[in-house]
Amino acid sequence: MFSFESGLAAFPALVRMMATGGRRRSSESEELEQGSSGESEEEMEDSSEDDQENEAEIQRLEEQLSISVYDYNCHVDLIKLLRQEGELEKLRSARQKMSELFPLTEELWLDWLKDEIRMAGKASDRENVYELFEKAIKDYICPEIWLEYAQYSIGGIGQQGGIEKARGIFDRALTAVGLHMTKGVAIWEAFREFENAILGTLQPSVGSILTPEQQEMVNAQLERIHTLFKRQLGVPLLDMETTYAEYEEWADEPNKSVTEVYKKAQQQMEKRKPYEENLLVADPPKLAEYQAYIDFEVKDGDPARIQIIFERALSENCLVPELWARFTLYLDRQLKIKDLVVSAHERAVRNCPWIVGLWKRYLLALERHQVEHKIIIETFEKALNAGFIQATDYVELWQAFLDYLRRRVNFSQDSSQELEELRSAFSRGVDYLKQDIEQRFGESGDPSCTILQNWARIEARLCKNIQKARELWDRIMTKGNATYANMWLEYYNLERAHGDPQHCRKALHRAVQCTTDYPEHVCDVLLAFERLEGSLEDWDLAVEKTETRLNRVNQQRTKAAEKEALLTKQEEEKNVQRKKGRSAKKAAKKAQKQALPGDKRKADQEEWGVEIDQPNKKPRAGELEEAEEEDMSAECGLFGRENNTKILETPALQKQKAVAATRNKVLHDNSKDDLTVFVSNLSYSMPNPEERLKEVFESIGQIAEIRPIYSNRGLFRGYCYVEFQEEKAAADALRLDRQELEGRPMFVSPCVDKAKNPDFKVFRYSTSLEKHKVFISGLPFSCTKEALEEICKEHGTLKEIRLVTNRSGKPKGLAYAEYENEAQASQAVLKMDGMVVKDHPISVAISNPPQRKQTSKVEASRSSGSLLSRQVYGARGKGRTQLALVPRALQRLPASEANTENGTLRDQDGNSKGDSSIIKETKKMTNADFAKMLLKK
Repeated sequence: MFSFESGLAAFPALVRMMATGGRRRSSESEELEQGSSGESEEEMEDSSEDDQENEAEIQRLEEQLSISVYDYNCHVDLIKLLRQEGELEKLRSARQKMSELFPLTEELWLDWLKDEIRMAGKASDRENVYELFEKAIKDYICPEIWLEYAQYSIGGIGQQGGIEKARGIFDRALTAVGLHMTKGVAIWEAFREFENAILGTLQPSVGSILTPEQQEMVNAQLERIHTLFKRQLGVPLLDMETTYAEYEEWADEPNKSVTEVYKKAQQQMEKRKPYEENLLVADPPKLAEYQAYIDFEVKDGDPARIQIIFERALSENCLVPELWARFTLYLDRQLKIKDLVVSAHERAVRNCPWIVGLWKRYLLALERHQVEHKIIIETFEKALNAGFIQATDYVELWQAFLDYLRRRVNFSQDSSQELEELRSAFSRGVDYLKQDIEQRFGESGDPSCTILQNWARIEARLCKNIQKARELWDRIMTKGNATYANMWLEYYNLERAHGDPQHCRKALHRAVQCTTDYPEHVCDVLLAFERLEGSLEDWDLAVEKTETRLNRVNQQRTKAAEKEALLTKQEEEKNVQRKKGRSAKKAAKKAQKQALPGDKRKADQEEWGVEIDQPNKKPRAGELEEAEEEDMSAECGLFGRENNTKILETPALQKQKAVAATRNKVLHDNSKDDLTVFVSNLSYSMPNPEERLKEVFESIGQIAEIRPIYSNRGLFRGYCYVEFQEEKAAADALRLDRQELEGRPMFVSPCVDKAKNPDFKVFRYSTSLEKHKVFISGLPFSCTKEALEEICKEHGTLKEIRLVTNRSGKPKGLAYAEYENEAQASQAVLKMDGMVVKDHPISVAISNPPQRKQTSKVEASRSSGSLLSRQVYGARGKGRTQLALVPRALQRLPASEANTENGTLRDQDGNSKGDSSIIKETKKMTNADFAKMLLKK
């Protein structure tokens, strides 16, 4: 049935490698140690200078790590330099320290393993390498590390039990990564090569005959290889067809059971193929694609495949806490295998130590699987040093730990070691929040004293120690909670359940005197209590106290209302005075404009060299018609009087008006929006905007046109359009946004019509929570970007530093620093918050801008309606005695254009139109148009 020769001749290279074992690796180690023995003197001098620089850099990095041990990039740089220098002992120590703090990447582990393999010459060294491999496979499920582990184990098959040890490692590798659809096939093939090589060693020489024992060993080995083929073909992997073809070639007659499992695996592979293709074409980190793949596997329900897709996703998204939380929750609820669950929780907190929820689940998992109490204590201590970003996170952590300690206590005993440990932990937790957390965050994170409340309830209910509970509650009230009704009612309920009526009455009387938020409710509770428990004297005293208290509260509220009303009245009077002042100014300006323009116009015309020829009397209609024919551009006065002033313009005035008229007419072609950027916030005093902006943007791409915007008087208005010849250049120009130009930040944005795209936002920075970015406030105005960068880069790899300025370019004392990941950002918050920069204490927090208030559509429509009414009737609407100064001929619209019904404008089809359509359709008329219309009448 099977071909013996195929197993014998297929893998001679692997057989030779196993025969030589670790000798090749030891020779490589010798070559590495001999190193530079053949170098020339000049090369050695050059290398000595480099060595001195590297040694100085190594010393600097070691000092930096002594200050900030959680600096990930500093660890990586130190390891790289030590590896270059060949400092093997220091390199090993540096790697061990980093592996204790962080999970290492695949590249770091492979470099470490290869270095240790080269240096392993003794049997004891080989065992150390095995231990290192065991540590490496715990950080992430990595097929490359498992393959290296299995291949390294092959070198030890010459030792006693070496073959079985190698087989065991291969089996573990298949369990861990054999289901990996894209990379798992390498493990399967390596395992089959290993077994085929062993089969080759069992084959008889030419002309010899196998003994029954040898034949039995050969048959057993053939069965192993056949089983491996069957197992592999039953797993949906990419390129399964090639494996099946190898099986057909290896076996004389393919087994039907193998063919059946192969076809089923093919069907499963086709279902998963779209998800694998999406992962191949997606850009890192591929989180959405992995989430969809996980949803599919969870729905399919195979635990092994669910685990492997989670592991694949986590290897590329190890800093996504939500993914770790989902994975650990699945393991807690579905698999419930101790080693697997505990290992996953440990890796979760090592990758995302700043997430308190992961630590709480880790503690619960340790308790659920009955891990030693000492290990749980050590885990909790690690969590306290994890560096959470909020004070409330520490409260949650302490509460979870105290819940665990409470569940260990047997309260049927009067005293026990567990009870004393619980009380000691409560006391330590309260002190920790009061001292360490308040000093770090400025608040304890527990203003309601939930930990003290739980402690008091445990003492009263479980320990039957009501006196201790009263002492604890007294501490709660002295921490600023005595004015809240709910705190007094909590204490009252505690006394009601475990105390006596005398202390209940005392608590309620104190509550009536101290409560400021809901005194009526506390008074009602006191009266209800006296109805059930009190005597007549108690009732009378309660009524007297409640009435006195409520009268005092009402008086205080009345005074507060009167004070508020007085302030409101004063504010209204100030507003009236402001309106009167504005009205007086407007009236003065209006009177100045409506005054006969003779003197002012005469003065202006004399200043410009104007000849004045004023009429002595009102011209007749015929003369007016002749004047209209001669010059239709003559102006008419407000009341129909013609002003025949003829202005003789100087050449300079004509040139200035021509330039202004040309500049005002800047037409923008909307079809070229993709080629154009809008540049604003420029200095009004920029002498030649076109040439200046051309210098700035010509490095981006070929410019087609620069169109500055000018006012009616020919002054630059501070913004312009820059049109490129290619769309790519316009997109690249957006990188210059907020670049400083002549002392001001230049705003560069896409050319988008906001009337057609009202939701378009020019602001390019995120306004939501960004855990990898920190917000810095309180900076001195003299702090530069370079100086701040020097401070921030000590805590991680910086991607961007942005100083916040106003429109004129002056700093606001605020900044944003973006780090490579969330861990570095949280470390920067811990180290920099409260730091003094040039005598200014700064505040540092994770970036989470407050939400802007959004104006509702109803309010927007009301505001637009009020604006429209002002445009039609004036600022105060249409008064009853307001005179219409527009000629009646202009007030009537042609019947063909519109008609009205009940004050609503309607078109020819009878459809109503709003005021906005009237304003839109009514064409603006010049003075000449007014004159023509009057003459026609």
